[in-house]
Amino acid sequence: MTERESRGLQIAQAKESQVNRVEENFFTVKSQSGNGDYAVFMVDGEWHCECPDHTYRHVKCKHLYALEFSQKMKEQVRQSVVIQQLSTANCVFCSSDNIVKDAIRHNKRGDIQRYLCKSCGKRFSVNIGFEKMKATPQVITSAMQLYFTGESFRNVQKFFKLQGVTVDHSTVLRWVKKYVRLMQSYVEKIKPNVSDTWRADELYIKVKGDMKYLFAMMDDETRFLIAQEVAETKEKHDARVLFFRAKRLMGKQPKTLITDGLPSYSVACEQVFEGTQHIRKITFNGKCHNNNKMERVNGEIRDREKTMRGLKQKRTTVLTGYQLYHNYIRPHEGLNGKTPAEACGIQIEGQDKWKTLIENASKNRLR
Repeated sequence: MTERESRGLQIAQAKESQVNRVEENFFTVKSQSGNGDYAVFMVDGEWHCECPDHTYRHVKCKHLYALEFSQKMKEQVRQSVVIQQLSTANCVFCSSDNIVKDAIRHNKRGDIQRYLCKSCGKRFSVNIGFEKMKATPQVITSAMQLYFTGESFRNVQKFFKLQGVTVDHSTVLRWVKKYVRLMQSYVEKIKPNVSDTWRADELYIKVKGDMKYLFAMMDDETRFLIAQEVAETKEKHDARVLFFRAKRLMGKQPKTLITDGLPSYSVACEQVFEGTQHIRKITFNGKCHNNNKMERVNGEIRDREKTMRGLKQKRTTVLTGYQLYHNYIRPHEGLNGKTPAEACGIQIEGQDKWKTLIENASKNRLR
């Protein structure tokens, strides 16, 4: 290891954060001589540093090594949470493999095998989460996937009619409400490994024909949608409620917060995120970096709202469901095909992630 690599490792391993992320390809690294921070940025796929060592000697400086070691250390520390598919090989309650078949339950859509766990004494079936449902799990999860990718309830009904499955549009609505509430209560207990840079923005939406504002907060690095709320107004809205909720759900506060110039963000940041750097405008090499990542998420929600021609109520399960879809189901090109949850270290097994989430949420509720 060269001297520059060794110094870079020392910077990365320092107790107090020396490497701070501002944007995806823009970091700051504290100067070891106490002269402030050096900007580390990417140009044409290569990392550059504004320190004299890199600028004039054209060598890979200790600040670039510090960023490299910091990113590797972050990946090693990031613990993965695996949401597993339920299997008949193990008990869904205690995970014991000491199970035996215990009768068959007959219903309208077919026979369901029941099992008995000799370790905990509980009976179960692999139909957990879909008990007493006339439709199959595949039909239910397919309906939810179609709806959150942009189809209306009536279009979902027409789709299943072509497949020979009779489902009323109101039934699809009941499925969405039931399972969104179930999954939301489950995923809120999981702490995603978000970064130290968050973004907040607002979007106007229609609720019963009236204009409201959707305030949302997102992790900058993983694009994980942390929290959201619907407000009556924009300028007079108290953003502290949103900030407190985000802080509680993540179990931490950001080191850097990026927003637009709305005054309520500044007040909330000072009172809720004490010590957090609040960036309302980023200027780098003459270029202004705005809140474009949040604007992209706002565009997704706008597309969903247009299909519905506005929301029917302020506290709708549609926004909660779309947050679940955005975080756990939908892969993002900006994350190399990963979902935000996967980028946060949360792995959902199985091809049908809706089904895996519903099964685990139901299992967790029965405990």
